[in-house]
Amino acid sequence: MARSRYLPDRGLTARMGLTMFLLGLLYVALIAVVTSYVGLGLGLVIAGGALFAQWFFSDRIALYAMNGREVTPEEAPQLHGIVDRLCALADMPKPKVAIADSDVPNAFATGRTPQRAVVCATTGLMQRLDERELEGVLAHELSHVAHRDVTVMTVASVVGVLAGFLTRIVLYTGMGRRGRSDGAPAVLVITLVSVVVYALSFLLTRALSRYRELSADRAAAYLTGQPSALASALTKITGEMGRIPSRDLREAEPYNAFFFAAAAATGFSLSTLFSTHPTLERRLEQLGSISAQLGRPTT
Repeated sequence: MARSRYLPDRGLTARMGLTMFLLGLLYVALIAVVTSYVGLGLGLVIAGGALFAQWFFSDRIALYAMNGREVTPEEAPQLHGIVDRLCALADMPKPKVAIADSDVPNAFATGRTPQRAVVCATTGLMQRLDERELEGVLAHELSHVAHRDVTVMTVASVVGVLAGFLTRIVLYTGMGRRGRSDGAPAVLVITLVSVVVYALSFLLTRALSRYRELSADRAAAYLTGQPSALASALTKITGEMGRIPSRDLREAEPYNAFFFAAAAATGFSLSTLFSTHPTLERRLEQLGSISAQLGRPTT
């Protein structure tokens, strides 16, 4: 964990270590199968390329996908002011600050290290929350940076992305060409292994994601001493999600693991079956307990 005044979470550290170990095994197994059919050289290029791109460009990819841009203190004085206060309070490096042009009320943090991190708030979030609530949300996101679970989630996503990419390559190009006798088995084996790896990595990252959100809520509440502000933000954002067009929510769903609150569209989807976030009730229950410990009202 990065050295800061955020509340340490050994449970989160242990879960991140276990998740990374298991995903590492999956990654090695996937690459081993691929290299057995396409050759060591091409297999290493695929593996290395995926890791390099995800590691070095994760912040740019996330901002581009969410239509976000980095902003200066002159462009967003309130946002920078809150981040400045929280970073001073937490004794941590200040990340880049960005705004995403989206009516979906949300925020996220991304980046491979605390020094390369980006904290981004949507325009929809800034329009709907007061300053105390916005501070609670940003404290939550900065906790992800301080605990380095943003880094872990960034690396963890490589396995699922690579498995899905290889599946598409195999299905559309028929790796192992028709002229080769082992072409059909190669396609079948790589496809099956990729699907299994994707499914397992999906479940592992979802389980970690739910715990990390509770951990970030807890750390933010103790850092600011205002769990009620965070609870108010959660309640308000969840209520506002119902007013957002389903099309906008579905566009945001692929990035739920990084969001402050899940952008859940109506109807069945994998995100509703395997949630990236704990339920609102569970998060509010935890914040209520912290309020009681601090001797402060929940409203």
